[in-house]
Parts: sequence; structure tokens; C-alpha cells
Amino acid sequence: MTIPHLTVRWLLALAFAALLLPPLVSRPAAAHDVPDEIIVNSFIRPESGRLVAVTRIPLSLFEGMALPKRGPGYLDLARIEGSLDRLVQAVTQSFILYENGERLGVPIAHTRFSQPSEDAFGTFEAAWSHVTGPDLPPQSNLFWNQGYFDVALVYSAASPDSRFGVDVLLGSGLSGRLKLFVQFLPPGGEPRAYQVHGGHGWLELDPSWHRAAFTFVSLGFGHILEGIDHLLFLLCLVLPFRLEHMWRLVGVVTAFTMGHSVTLLAAATGAVPEGNWFPPLIETLIALSIVYMALENIVGTWLHGQAATALRWRWLITGTFGFIHGFGFSFVLQEDLQYTGGHFLLSLLAFNVGVELGQLLFLLIVLPVLALSLKTVPAQRAGVMILSVLVAHTAWHWMLERMAALEYVQWPEVNFAVVTLLAIATLLAAYGALWLIRRRREVARIRA
Repeated sequence: MTIPHLTVRWLLALAFAALLLPPLVSRPAAAHDVPDEIIVNSFIRPESGRLVAVTRIPLSLFEGMALPKRGPGYLDLARIEGSLDRLVQAVTQSFILYENGERLGVPIAHTRFSQPSEDAFGTFEAAWSHVTGPDLPPQSNLFWNQGYFDVALVYSAASPDSRFGVDVLLGSGLSGRLKLFVQFLPPGGEPRAYQVHGGHGWLELDPSWHRAAFTFVSLGFGHILEGIDHLLFLLCLVLPFRLEHMWRLVGVVTAFTMGHSVTLLAAATGAVPEGNWFPPLIETLIALSIVYMALENIVGTWLHGQAATALRWRWLITGTFGFIHGFGFSFVLQEDLQYTGGHFLLSLLAFNVGVELGQLLFLLIVLPVLALSLKTVPAQRAGVMILSVLVAHTAWHWMLERMAALEYVQWPEVNFAVVTLLAIATLLAAYGALWLIRRRREVARIRA
């Protein structure tokens, strides 16, 4: 059974008219100013029989603790002694240290209030000497919200070679404003530097290989299921196919994973173009890839459904688009690369495994739903057409919005990376043009 030509023409008209409508799935624009940053610095160093954490915290974070004041808002350092225990307790409850999974006990605390001009946290040694040195004179004029509370916490620890972690609860209500810079200094090992937001939660200071692998599998799995771009691309990918194509579709999806794995590795190692033009260009190409896959579904349905034929070639175009999507993955992964520890390549592999697992889960959910919803061949073809129209309509508007952003970037001089990227885009465009020409000839042959 075939769809009448009148119905096909009506659906195609609907498809291209929908491209002019506002997108159904839109992303909220930024409607707030960039908040001021609150910076917390911390050094953590294991030593023989102990673990030392030296931390500098802006006084503004203790606004609700009613510290004694004098004059126009200066801290009354002569009467501050009674508040020190409360301050130290607040820090230890918001910055919890662990050894081999066990929470460390009550530490010995050294404290000091500091003026904004006292820059003593360039190194661990300088910070330790500053905190354990002479106190700020009681007569000092230190505004309650402009200086620092510096604290050195000394915990008893079994071994400097233990696995240490920290549960960062500090500033849990200020995740958009507070940044915590942590430097972990293992004895005889390479220092680890981390930048996390307020209320980050668990942070493995020197992760084992299996902890790093688990972390990045989880990141990859979560990212693919949260990325609307990638999910719409996958939806277009699987729409024309039925449950009997499941195992062959797994190969097609895996080709997508292999494609983005290559560019993700290149991006993670810095082998990508720099400049403000690159991210919006990639986002534009990602939207274009969704439009292309949707239009391919629409034209394929017009030709009375050719799932088997499309499946033989879809792995190629999917793998090619995977190169572009890999750059998109890299933009969100950059911040998380700090958690690889000494397991960089393993972590990248684990991230790709997580992405693949997320994609397979998507297949396992979507294909049965489509099979139950579109049981007959006419229903399947109509469903593919309508869903592809909606996806194309949304991705088309994304593409136009992202192309508009390209007007305000500074384009680079021609180099190898730029030429390579343009070559890939040109090949994709050429492939799409040849595919449309071939399909047009098939339509003409069918009508004849």
C-alpha cells in the first residue's frame, strides 16, 4: 500500500511551511546578569600521620553568623574569640575530608583574619606560614564583608598514600557565584588542581582508574540523555526503522559514537581551532545535521519508505555527522577533564562508553514505542513524516539563531584545522546534494 500523491504533497507542504513557524522546543535565553564571583582557595597536603587543609574563605560567606562589629562595620577583632569555634565548625561541616572512604575526625584548627591586600595563598608553604603566624592586630579596621577568614585544619591520617576525598557543601546555595579552587599536593606525586562550584559534592582528590572510569561513564550517559540536540538527531536516525532492524541500527549508532570519539579526543588534546567563532559554528552544523536527517526521512517516506536501502548507507552519513557532534560534546566536557587524575585516555574512553550506553537505552525505549504507536505501514509512514516535520522545524530555527551569532565573531586566518573543517562541511554538502538528486530521479522514474 502506498500513500496517495495528494496526501504526500500535503505533508510536504506542511513540512516546509512548518520551517517558517516558531520552534516548538526552544532554549531559554539568558535573562539575568552574570553574578559576581566569590573565590575560595584551598591547599590539601597529606603528610606523615596527618592531612593538612589550608583554606581562604571570603568573610562575605559568613554574613548570617552575626560576628561582633564596631564602628561603621568593622569586625571587632578584640571580641571575635568567642565566634572562632562557630566559624571553624561551619567550615568543617561544609568542607568534609575523607580518607579511604572514611570521614576524618575533629581537626586541630589554626585561624587568622586577613585584609583583602594580604596575598598569602600563592603556595601551600606561604599559606601555612601566614595562617599559623601572628594574628591581625585587634585594632585593625577590617570590614566584615571585605576580608578573609583563613583556616588551617590538621587531621590525623593513617598514611599519606591513602585515597583522599572531599565533600564540598560550602556555598551550596551559591553554585552560580562561588568557585572553589583546590590544589591537592600528594607526596612525591603530581599536584592535582580542581575548580568546582559551590555545593559541588563529592570530589576524589586523586582518583583511582576505576573511580575515574565510573565518573566519566556516568558523565557520558547523562550528557547524551540531557542533550536535546543529540536526542533529536538520534530520533531522526531511527524513525524510518522497525524493531526488526534493531541490531543493524546498533551498528549505525555505534558509527556515530566512533565519529564523535575521534573529534572528542582531538578537542580534549587541544588539536582544534581556537577563537570565539568555533563553538557557534559547530552548534550551527549540529542543527544542520538534524535538519538534514529529518529531510532525508521526509523524502524517503515520499518514496513509499525505503528503510532497508537507507539503512545500508545511513551508517556512513551518521558517522560523518558524528565528527561534528564530537566537538559539541567536547565543549561541555572541557570542565570535567580536571577529574581524570592520571587516567586521561581511560576517562575519554569511559565517556564514550557512557554516551554509547545512553544511545542504546534511547533505542530500546524509542523503537518499541514507535512499533506500538505505528503498527501499520501507512501509520508508520505518516508518523515518520509528521515527527520529521516537527524536528526539522525546530532544528531549522536553531540553525538560523546560531547562524545569526556567527555575524559577531572574529574569523581566523586560514590554517590546516580550518581547511579540514571546511572540507568536511563541503563533503557533507556534496553528499546531501547528490542524495537529493538521486532521490529526485527515483521520484521521476516512479511517476513515469
